[in-house]
Order: sequence, then C-alpha cells, then structure tokens
Amino acid sequence: MSTPKSVLNVPYRAFLFDMDGTVLTSIAAAERVWTQWAVRHGVDVETFLPTIHGARAIDTINRLALPGIDAEAEAAWITEAEIEDVEGIEEVAGAGAFLKSLPAHQWAIVTSAPRELALRRMAAGGIPEPQVMVTAEDVSAGKPDPAGYRLAARRLGVEITDCLVFEDATVGILAAEAAGADLMIVTAAHDQPIRTLHSTLASYNAVVARVDPDGLIRLQTL
Repeated sequence: MSTPKSVLNVPYRAFLFDMDGTVLTSIAAAERVWTQWAVRHGVDVETFLPTIHGARAIDTINRLALPGIDAEAEAAWITEAEIEDVEGIEEVAGAGAFLKSLPAHQWAIVTSAPRELALRRMAAGGIPEPQVMVTAEDVSAGKPDPAGYRLAARRLGVEITDCLVFEDATVGILAAEAAGADLMIVTAAHDQPIRTLHSTLASYNAVVARVDPDGLIRLQTL
C-alpha cells in the first residue's frame, strides 16, 4: 500500500465532517434499528448491516430492490425509529471540543441522515450545531455521490479542493474523493482497522487546529 498523503500542517479554507462514526458514536444505535427492519423484511442481518453505514436510508432500501416495498415509507419508519433510539450515542472522543475550536464559518457537517435525526443525535452526543449542515434532504443523490460535499463547500463560500474532509465510511470516502477534497479517515468508532490510502486519526484529542493570520486552517498534532 502506498504511503498516505499527509494532511498535517496543510492550509485549508474549511473542514467538512461526516457525522455518524466520525464525530458521533451512533453506529450501534443505527444497527439496532436496521436489524429490526431487516428481520421484518427477511433480509440477512449479518451481510446487510455492513452496507448501511454512511448512506441515506432511502438509498440503502432502494439498493435491495425488494418487491412490493414503498422505499419512502420505509425510510420514514427508519428515521422515526432512529430519532427514538439515541441510547449510547456520544461524541467521538474530543470531537465536540475540536469542533468548537474551529472558526464557525469554516466548518460544516455533511451527513446522510435527515436533518431532524441529525439534530437529535448531535444534541444527544453534545456536538455543536454548525452554521452549515448538509443533510439527506439537501441532495438528490446521497453518498458515494459527491454532491453533498460540493454543496457544503459552496455554502461556506470555498472551493471543495481547499477543504479537508473527515470521514469514516466507504461511501463517504468515495464521495469526498470524487469531490476532489483531501481526506482524514477517523477510525475511533471502528472495531476493525480500515484499509485506506488516506491519513487516519484515532482521536481528536491528538490534534489541534491552528488558524493562520490569513484565515487558513492547519491540522497539527499535539
């Protein structure tokens, strides 16, 4: 495997963050809900669960192509169930403080979750609400399509190529790559190591964001 490109001490105009698994430990809660859904529809749980992470619910359901399924209604059920179940959702270690240290107009969250669910989970985990947040409703195509990350950069008034994306899931990594952004892969919420060509971050407690006099942000180790 090639040596990952270092993103440390590189000047960026903005940082863009995925939510679930990147700044929040919500994987277990999501898997509880999706397990219920899979069992109800006769879907093999063991092979199905690894495919849900990072994608919009409606895209996950459509991908299965189950006969007689109203994907929008099923996605709405998933969302409501996930809003009800926030047990065990916490910040990824150090994520809240790290986000609060960033200039408010220079970071965004880009999530496949609907806005209501995103706000619920962020509140449960103590994650600050950003000025810019791109959610499932904001795009017609979810990750791995790059539209969400490109939209976040546009709303922040920067070029996507001047952004550093923090991600944890394969579809999100593919989306950020397709958008043309640099990547930092957050591994804190994963039991198994992630195979990636990008730099990895095990804890936000290990890094700090420094803002240059000209307003550029650099990620540095402590």
